[in-house]
Amino acid sequence: MLNTLKYQENNKEIVVMSPTAIANAESSTLLNPINSAPAEFDPSRDLPSGFMDFYLPLHREFTPRQQELAMRQCEALEASLEGQKPQHRFPSDAVRNGWKITLPEWCQDQRNQMTGPADDAELCVKMLNSGAPGVMLDLEDSCVNEWTHHATGVANILECLRGRLSYFDRKRQRTVTIHPSSTVIFTRPRGLHLNQAGVIAGELTSASLFDVARIFYGIEPAELKHPLCIYIPKSEAADEALWWRDLFQTLARGRGLPHDYIKCMALVESHPLAFQMEEFAYHLRDHIVGLDLGRWDYMASLIHFNLDDPEWVLPDRNTIPHNVAFFQNLRELMPEICHRRGILAIGGMTALYPSREDSELNARALAVLEKDKKNEADCLMDGAWTGHPDQNAIAVAQFPYPNQLQKRPKNNGRYPDLRPLPTGVGARTVNGTRAAVRTVIRYRHGVLSGRGASLLDGYMEDLATDRIYRLMIAQRMRHSSLTRIEDENGQPVKHTPEFISRLFDEELERLLGEAPAKNSPEEADRFRRARAISEAMIVTGEFNPS
Repeated sequence: MLNTLKYQENNKEIVVMSPTAIANAESSTLLNPINSAPAEFDPSRDLPSGFMDFYLPLHREFTPRQQELAMRQCEALEASLEGQKPQHRFPSDAVRNGWKITLPEWCQDQRNQMTGPADDAELCVKMLNSGAPGVMLDLEDSCVNEWTHHATGVANILECLRGRLSYFDRKRQRTVTIHPSSTVIFTRPRGLHLNQAGVIAGELTSASLFDVARIFYGIEPAELKHPLCIYIPKSEAADEALWWRDLFQTLARGRGLPHDYIKCMALVESHPLAFQMEEFAYHLRDHIVGLDLGRWDYMASLIHFNLDDPEWVLPDRNTIPHNVAFFQNLRELMPEICHRRGILAIGGMTALYPSREDSELNARALAVLEKDKKNEADCLMDGAWTGHPDQNAIAVAQFPYPNQLQKRPKNNGRYPDLRPLPTGVGARTVNGTRAAVRTVIRYRHGVLSGRGASLLDGYMEDLATDRIYRLMIAQRMRHSSLTRIEDENGQPVKHTPEFISRLFDEELERLLGEAPAKNSPEEADRFRRARAISEAMIVTGEFNPS
C-alpha cells in the first residue's frame, strides 16, 4: 500500500509531504474508523432477542475466512503495484464444462434496478413505488458506515421485505406506504474488506457476515412479500464466492430451508474480478441470478491497480465518455459470459441526476441517461442502474425485451483487452483537478453530516466517485513530471503535493464563503474537518473502499 505521496522529477521518484498535508494527516483521527457499536452497547438490549446465540457460531466459522480473503485482496493490490497485473487465466473446469443456470421467473425482467441508501425510509418507499423491476437497498457505499445509520438501514430493509415501510409526506400531510408489486428487492451488505467492531467484546467480526445475519435473522419466510436476494459487493477473486455460497447455505440449513433459498446478484466492481467472472458465477451457481458492472467502483479499482503506471493517469472524470474502451470491452464481455450461463448482465449507474427545479439540467440528465442506457442495451446488457424515480421509464424503454439472454455479442472474443490505455479521450486540466478537490471536500462534509451520497453539481456522488477523485489526484501527483496537465491558458502545471495543498486551501476558503458554512460556525468546522480528512486520505494512500 502507499504510505506517502510520490511523484516523478527528472526521472527520479520523489517522496514528499507538504507541511499542511502532514498537519492534516496528523489531525484527522485516522481517517476511516471501523464501524463500532457505541460504548453503551448491550447486545441483549440493542439486538433482537437470541441474535447473539445465533450469530456467535457463524462468527467463529466465517470471520477467520473473511480475514484471510481480505488479506489476499491486499496482497493482490501490492503485486499489481509491483508489476504483476491482473490477467486472464487458463480456462478452468468452471469455464470449460457446460453448466447453466435456470433463471427464476420472478427475476426475468430487471431492465432497471433503482439503488439508494437503506437508511433513508422516504427514498426506499419511493424507489419501491417507482415501478422499477428491481430495487437495491444499500448498506454499503451510499450509506454512512456508522452504527446508527446501519441499524436504521437494517430496520428499513426488514420492513421493506415485509411490505410495511412508510414515511410521512410533510408536503401532502399524509403517510405513504409501499404499494404491492412484483419489484425484486436486493440488499447490499458491506464487503468482505470491512470489519465490524463492538459487537463481540475484544474482537472484530466480518461486516458482511453481520449485515447478512441481521437481515436473515429478522425475517420469517412466510411473511416476505419479496424473495430474499443479496447484492454481493467488492469481490476481487472467484474464491470469495465460496465464502458467500457457504454462508447462504449454512443460514438456509439452520432454518430448514432449501439450500438455494437465498438468491444473489454480484457486482463486478474490482479490476481483478473482471478476469474471473465465469469462475465466480460457477461457485454461486445455486444462488446467482446475474452480474452487474459497478462502473464507478470499477474505475476506481482500475486506477488503484495501475497507480504505478504513468500511462494510466486518467483525464478529468466528467470528460471520460461512457463508451471509453476500458468500460466498453468489459461491457461487451459480461453479457457473453452471463448469457452463456443463463444469468442476467446488468449495466451501471448514470451519475448525472435529473432535477425537478432546473429544467435545463433535467433535460440534459435525461438525454445523457437515454444515450447511456441505449449503449448498454446495444452491448446486450439486460438492464442497468438508476437512482431517481424519474429515470425509471426512460431506462426501461432502452431495453427492447424483458431480457436478452438468448443473444450473444457479435464480437464475442473470450479474452479481450481489459486494460486498454485511456489515450485519445477527455482532457487533463487543472480545473479538473480543482473540481476533484472541491468534490472530495464536499462529499466528506456530507459523510460527517450523515449522508453517504450527496448531489453535487448535478452528479450523485457516493463513496465510489469520492474514491475515483482521490485516486485521480494521487496519480496526478505521483506522475507529475510525466503527465501534462494544463491550466486555462494551455500551460502545463506540475501537480506537486504543495500545489495540491494550495488547491485544498483555496477550495476550502471558497466553501467557507458560501452557504451553509458562511452562516454556521458548526458547518464551517465540519468543512474544515472534511478538508483535513480528505487530504490526509490522499497523503497516506487511503484508497480502499471504506
